[in-house]
Formats: sequence, C-alpha cells, structure tokens
Amino acid sequence: MPDRESVGEAGRHEKYERLIERAKQVLPMATIVAHPCDETSLRGALEAAAMGLIRPVLVGPRQKIEAVAKSHGLDISSFEMVDTPHSDAAAARSVELIREGRGELLMKGSLHTDELMKAVTSSTTGLRTARRISHVFVMDVPDHAETLFITDAAINIAPDLDTKRDIIQNAIDLFTQIGLGTPRVAILSAVETVTSKIPSTIDAAALCKMAERGQITGGILDGPLAFDNAIDPEAARIKGIQSPVAGHGEILVVPNLEAGNMLAKNLSFLARADAAGIVLGARVPIILTSRADSVRTRLASCAVGVLLADARRRAAAIKDG
Repeated sequence: MPDRESVGEAGRHEKYERLIERAKQVLPMATIVAHPCDETSLRGALEAAAMGLIRPVLVGPRQKIEAVAKSHGLDISSFEMVDTPHSDAAAARSVELIREGRGELLMKGSLHTDELMKAVTSSTTGLRTARRISHVFVMDVPDHAETLFITDAAINIAPDLDTKRDIIQNAIDLFTQIGLGTPRVAILSAVETVTSKIPSTIDAAALCKMAERGQITGGILDGPLAFDNAIDPEAARIKGIQSPVAGHGEILVVPNLEAGNMLAKNLSFLARADAAGIVLGARVPIILTSRADSVRTRLASCAVGVLLADARRRAAAIKDG
C-alpha cells in the first residue's frame, strides 16, 4: 500500500499548493521555533525556510538540536539559535522572544502541545489577547471542491456559548484575512433541527442570532446542521434545507473538541485529507504541526501562518497611517 505522502502526491492537493505559492510571494517571516529537537520538527522548519516561507530562530538545547541536525544531514549553520536547558524553558523563551518583537510567528517543535500552550496562555507572561485562543484545521480533502476549516478540535474541550463565538470569529477572520473571501459557516450538530435534548443545537441557533445582531461578523452562518447537509448539496436538498450555507459549508464549527478531533482524523485517515493546523487568538499566529504530518501539510501550516501574519502587518501599517 502506498504511504500517505505518495497518495497525496498523486492527488495533487491543489488547494494547499495555491496557499503555498501565495505565501512564497511574501518576504520570509521571522518565526520562533520552539524546541525543534527531533528530525521531523527540525526538517519541517528548514524546508519552510528553503521554500522562502519563514526565517526560523531555533530555540532549545543547542547540543540536542545540533546532534539531530548532524545525525540527519541537516545544515543549520545559517540559522540563529537560542540555547535553553529543556523544553519548558524553550517554550517560555520562545514566548518571551515573541513579546520582544523578535518574531511574527510561533512554531511548535517536538515539545508537547500542552507544554507550549501553557507558556502561551500565561496570564502574566503569555501571548493572550481579548479574544479566546482557539485552533483551526485547514483541511485539503481530495475530490472536495472547498478548503474545509474545522474548529475547534485541539484547544477548547467543551466550549460554552461565548467561547464558541470567539472560536467562530477567529476562524472567520483567518478565512477572510488570507484572502479566501466571505466564508459560509456551518455550525454542526447531530441533527439540523433545534431540540432541548441536544444542547449543541440550541447553541447553534443562538450563534446564528448573534451573527444577525452583529456579535459575529464577516461570515454567513447557519445551524444546526448535520455534517452531511453541511457539505453535500444533495443531502441538504433531500432534507429540504434552504440556505446559502447548507451543502456548501467552508468553516465547520464542531460542538466540542472530541467531535472535532474525530472528524478531522476521519478525514485524514479515511479520505486521505491533509490537515494543516494553526492556533488563533494570540498575539501572533501559532503554527501547530504533528509528527504524522506530510511535508505538504507542514508547508501549508507555515503558508497559512505567513499569509495571516502578513495581512495583520499590512492592516497595522494602514492603521498607523
């Protein structure tokens, strides 16, 4: 059986290729890479640098990073390195470098996600903003016309209504700021009717009303929608659902982390989709990659982060006159 990377090559995931090509038009973005102490994370940063997407600063135990580079034939001689004793210190120092203005992107290395996010979410020294921090999978599904955003499948375990509002707004802002237009936002549940027996349907209805009242802006919302009638026009037609979103969802908002994680992994392992990952709501975009990611997925995660950081940079320049 061919591996996932060869399947991806055969499928020519054009949606990711377009994102990467657009990001290559931007000057390489200064990127703080936290604890790149295995081959996958170090090679991913170097490949993105070779592609012209990022300018990495490697933060972690110098001897360990150098040993990994030497054992896998990776040349890190041209990159800045910040020595720290261990992964906890690497996470803390990486966040500190962002606060000092040394980088416009933060990239996860081989440390655990919780370890990095603990430093990011610190109330005193972290990268919090007024917006709730959330995660988006940017998914390239073969034979599906739309790029699918799935949120939140990695950060917020059981979000309440206010948190879901921020999760949706973060995803809409990402979608629009990287130049994909006005998103159709499908708020998912098990059914497409509102019932007190399934609380996520009530949340979906409330979120749609919040959008009508201007509490969520920039996207077209509908929900509750089941997964089939959120992405398949024929399923929506059979159910008699008429809306601009039904059958054409681009941002899929899941009820909780468990549902989102299972949905994203089902698409990855059964539909052979690629799942680029990015964390939003912090001072800078955070590139969140997995050891199982393909080369293209890692590059796409960087590309999304670069395009978002560039949009923020241009918006700030306009604001400053």
